[in-house]
Amino acid sequence: MAIDPRRLRPSELCRLLNSTPLGEVINERQLHRHRTRAGLRIGDARHVDLLRYTAWLVHIRHAPRPEPEGDPYETLKARARARNIALSLAGRDIGELPEVVNPERKAKAASDFRFFCEQYFPLTFHLPWSADHLKVIGKIEQAVLRGGLFAMAMPRGSGKTTICEAACIWAVLYGHREFVCLIGSDEGHAMDMLDSIKMELDGNDLLLEDFPEVVYPIHALDGIANRCKGQLYNGQRTHIGWTAREIVLPTIAGSIASGAIIKVAGITGRIRGMKYKRADGKTVRPTLVVLDDPQTDESARSLSQCATRESILAGAVLGLAGPGKKISGIMPCTVIRPGDMADNILDRDKHPEWNGERTKMVYSFPSNEKLWQRYAEIRAESLRQGHAGEEATEFYRQNRAAMDEGAIVAWPERFNHDELSAIQHAMNLKLQDEAAFFAEYQNEPLPEEEADPKELTAEQIVGKVNRMKRGEVPVGCNHLTMFVDVQANLLFFVVAAWENDFTGYVIDYGTYPDQKRLYFTLRDARHTLAMATKASGLEGTIYAGLEALTDELLGRDWRRDDGAMLRIERCLIDANWGSSTDVVYQFCRQSAHAGIVLPSHGRFVGASSIPFSEYKRKPGDRVGLNWRMPNVRGKRAVRHVVYDTNYWKSFIYARLAVAMGDRGCLSLFGDRPEQHRLFAEHLTAEYRVKTEGRGRTVDEWKQRPERGDNHWFDCLVGCAVAASILGSRVPASEEPVKTRRRVKWSEVQRAKRNG
Repeated sequence: MAIDPRRLRPSELCRLLNSTPLGEVINERQLHRHRTRAGLRIGDARHVDLLRYTAWLVHIRHAPRPEPEGDPYETLKARARARNIALSLAGRDIGELPEVVNPERKAKAASDFRFFCEQYFPLTFHLPWSADHLKVIGKIEQAVLRGGLFAMAMPRGSGKTTICEAACIWAVLYGHREFVCLIGSDEGHAMDMLDSIKMELDGNDLLLEDFPEVVYPIHALDGIANRCKGQLYNGQRTHIGWTAREIVLPTIAGSIASGAIIKVAGITGRIRGMKYKRADGKTVRPTLVVLDDPQTDESARSLSQCATRESILAGAVLGLAGPGKKISGIMPCTVIRPGDMADNILDRDKHPEWNGERTKMVYSFPSNEKLWQRYAEIRAESLRQGHAGEEATEFYRQNRAAMDEGAIVAWPERFNHDELSAIQHAMNLKLQDEAAFFAEYQNEPLPEEEADPKELTAEQIVGKVNRMKRGEVPVGCNHLTMFVDVQANLLFFVVAAWENDFTGYVIDYGTYPDQKRLYFTLRDARHTLAMATKASGLEGTIYAGLEALTDELLGRDWRRDDGAMLRIERCLIDANWGSSTDVVYQFCRQSAHAGIVLPSHGRFVGASSIPFSEYKRKPGDRVGLNWRMPNVRGKRAVRHVVYDTNYWKSFIYARLAVAMGDRGCLSLFGDRPEQHRLFAEHLTAEYRVKTEGRGRTVDEWKQRPERGDNHWFDCLVGCAVAASILGSRVPASEEPVKTRRRVKWSEVQRAKRNG
């Protein structure tokens, strides 16, 4: 009677095969031909895939067959089906696992992370360890085995990321952690780290020798991830996972690493609620998180981005383990600028829970500065001549004892092949770029260059809170103004209250539609005008957005301290953006608030431009402090405002620089400075340059290339212009000096003739 191979285990197949003389049934040539057709691996005849196929040959194809019953064609299909099942099983089953080559080595590395790195990654960790390395390894071992949070800042190139990758592998291979989460500055960064771990698991023969229960099924995939779902071991699925965002180790009976997961995410991506349901039905959450350089150069220079990432770290990341459980964490990082996210996390006074460890390349610099100065001159001249600095190296060789005096380096073995010592290597890096050296290799970035005393920092701006509630108007204010900056996806707005002497208060600001988060940029807006208005076309969405925003803010009463109710008297709308100019004019003409809303145009008036003070006034024009409202002419037939952006931006900075309580001060609502971080970044997104031309000196404002949006800065400037239109005046001492225009003799004679 035919035997169904689906019901046989490998041991039973062995017994059946051994009981039948193989040579009497099928010769080697036939066996090789059938094996090749089936796509089976060529190997030992005892291998399970060959056993299954041979068993089918012996006990199905050549066994005595009963007389066919029924349709012969159905019998033929049944035989083909049985053959296909056997071939499928033979191709999917990985066979018996190899034996562990060195059980003693495997057992010793279970609780010794340093030994694990040295034994299983000899090509990666081939240099002697430094004292800092051993300190970091001890902290990682503690975090993995006993728990805790550890942040480490090591010099670039010290292997901190590689050590953390090895820690992830160590944690899952020995079952110390069943779910490890890799978090990078973005998802792509974390995926690169996962790829490195994959390369070790798939290509490290030493791991294959001692961890066959984990690594052998990975090797059996042959790099083809589609084989994961069908992979079998002893007829049972391994449930292995091998995707771009996660690794699920194979489920093998008796393996302490069965079903362990390594998953990636970006720190600003989807982190909350991360979990995985294993094949046994158990839902697991991350118990170890590895954050590799969770900030970028851009985010490090942004107060609000640093604050956002710190809050994500404290909330979403440390809460990954679920209620009632603590998560262990390892964070290799680099300090980019003073006060950035890494600098704050490493500060044990601010974040004692992270046990920050800040290591350096050089703990003490050489004391003989004159010799090193001469070395720098020789090296620079050599490089200018197109050489590689050989002359400087020879100078160092001759004076090495004196030049090394007083120097202490963390890792004496770290230097390049064309250098003589780690001290020379460190000094070469310092000479190459001192600022980068102290940031990347010393983890002590140099203080940023001292700004002009008139320049304000974001920290100074957020500190100017007046402890008044949002939307509340101080008692001395008589004017409320508003400005709207128009963009394709969002409308930015600021509402400000002003006293007659230009003492100002920002009482509200935001976007339409509201983004409902503390940090965002125009580029990554989640709720856009098109989504909020449901209108068709760019002009339609802008018009509908302006209508909704002005109806909400211009139609409401704003309560003053004394109980009086005020309304916004003047709202300027930016009409400079090319795609919005016509629709802004149309809205201002047709709006229900037509007497309040006005189109506005900011003009860059540089030193070489004709100043507003020399503008020739025409009948019907209104002219004020570096602004004018031309008489209505042309097809648009709507009165508009034109103002000097350079002057008014300097004016806003002057108001922000006034101390709290003094006349002319500009302050922000609320009592929490951190809520205004993004607003302050908008206000510091530009810098001014003193420029001379046409006999005068003016501030010309330029966008900082490393900064992002400046839209609320434009809005606050527009609010001040609107206040000037309503009659607010600066103190006489701050009014611009009006320069006399030189009068020509011909003009004097012409005036006499005209009487």
